[in-house]
Amino acid sequence: MLFKNRAAAGRRLAERLAGEDLPNGLVLGIPRGGVVVAAAIARALGLPLDIIVPRKIGAPRNPEVAVGAVTQDGTAIYNDSLLRRMHLEPGDLEPQVEREIREIERRMTLYRGSRVPPDLAGRTVVLVDDGIATGYTVLAALRSLRGAGAHKIVLAVPVAPLETLEQLSPEVDRIICLESPEDFYAVGQFYLDFRQTTDQEVIDLLRPGGDA
Repeated sequence: MLFKNRAAAGRRLAERLAGEDLPNGLVLGIPRGGVVVAAAIARALGLPLDIIVPRKIGAPRNPEVAVGAVTQDGTAIYNDSLLRRMHLEPGDLEPQVEREIREIERRMTLYRGSRVPPDLAGRTVVLVDDGIATGYTVLAALRSLRGAGAHKIVLAVPVAPLETLEQLSPEVDRIICLESPEDFYAVGQFYLDFRQTTDQEVIDLLRPGGDA
């Protein structure tokens, strides 16, 4: 299946989510592209939209190599086997973690302005991205949501490898994924239009009455 663009993928996910029990529901998108998908879902289902911003943790001497991920509340997960191969301990990554949390805070302020983040306690949260590859940032987000007291977590994505979905399954109450192909190389290969989402697009979508 090829998706026309992120908004179209979101509308397809909304069709699948329409029959789900989502009491006190909230849709959370992962910026930037995931917010476009999430906005289409929120609009179709009449649910509020907000964001969660997980960030990859780079290796100390090679920041392009992701050794884990962290969210704004400090929830961090690590690739333990990779840390062992690189002779690293989580404590060695504190400077990287602190730097990413500062960047998360900057982005939260940029995207949301002065609006107070929603209380997740007791809520049904639909976590949305435009696709998943390794799943480390999504895993950090899921554990952060559970730690914040979310009652039910539904992970909704257009595309992800089956292996990644199996790894994430214990962290959620429900997964809705439209495509889990064997020949997965990159999320973008499943979109006709996968142009980069801008910060301004995210800001506009998060505004009350934002156009999804």
